[in-house]
Amino acid sequence: MSDMSFLQALAVTKTYPGQRVAGVKRISLNIKPNKITAIIGESGSGKSTLLRLLYGLLSPDEGRVQFKGERIWGPEEKLIPGHDAMRMVTQDTDGLNVYAKVWDNIAVLMPNTDIAAKEERTTQVLQQLNVLKLADKQAIFLSGGEKQRVAIARALVTQPEVLLLDEPFNQVDTSFREGLQQDIRQVVHDTGLTVIMVSHDPAEVLSMADELIVLKDGEVIEAGHPKELYQNPQNLYTAKLLTNCNVLSQDEARQCGINTKAADVVIYPEWATPTNSWTRKDWTVKQVLFKGSYEDLLVTKDDITLRLLNDEPDKYKAGDKVHVKINRYLEF
Repeated sequence: MSDMSFLQALAVTKTYPGQRVAGVKRISLNIKPNKITAIIGESGSGKSTLLRLLYGLLSPDEGRVQFKGERIWGPEEKLIPGHDAMRMVTQDTDGLNVYAKVWDNIAVLMPNTDIAAKEERTTQVLQQLNVLKLADKQAIFLSGGEKQRVAIARALVTQPEVLLLDEPFNQVDTSFREGLQQDIRQVVHDTGLTVIMVSHDPAEVLSMADELIVLKDGEVIEAGHPKELYQNPQNLYTAKLLTNCNVLSQDEARQCGINTKAADVVIYPEWATPTNSWTRKDWTVKQVLFKGSYEDLLVTKDDITLRLLNDEPDKYKAGDKVHVKINRYLEF
């Protein structure tokens, strides 16, 4: 089975009428197996709609979704919506039996025809999600991050081929988030699982995904490897999604020494460097934002404000005069 025929959307449209037409329009894409694909876009861009279409929770108005060459049936045609080879996890963990133990929440999804195999598989998935130590704890006493791990373990225990995640880390504390992301990547590596996730957080998708799909107003505007899209986005929209970048008009860019004919110029914070030039200090440090191992500097000149990344904390303070060296920029 080739990559191109694993999970496909073929000219899929699903619209919701109203003052502002929402949904997705004429989307065609191929999801690669054994990889993590992230769908990103602004709120209302159609991310969750596309995810539900791929799973079979929604039926397209036009087009076709197919898995391994066969059509995925929608809720009008299937008694229990959702493809049998897939599982979905959202930020809502209401599916847990909060008064049952973690072990029972997971084991209940396995058949009782082979008790030894049931116990082995339950133990395995608890280990994969690093929650074996919670096996005897009632779900009601779990933290938000622990509940999310258990919800994902429940989805994985029956060994689906595709796991769909809809904003899965929204309610997970930052301290738990990175570990959970690493565990999911390890599961993909060890088992060949295919993961499709929706996220609004650039840090999540850049560190987790093997492939990004960018949606705008219900349409795919570009797709590719996260590093390539970050370094060389084809659209201003994508650059703004993936980083807190500086966007300058043509006139503002020229005031910064950039001779351009483009309508917009983008400078990532790490692409501009503050320096203590002896000959020219035409920018003023307006604010220093502590970020731990680095700082964000907000510097101003006339009516222009730039955000710069400073990896030498405490070198600058508000009010300092600096020169700004622009090392790279994008034109749109």
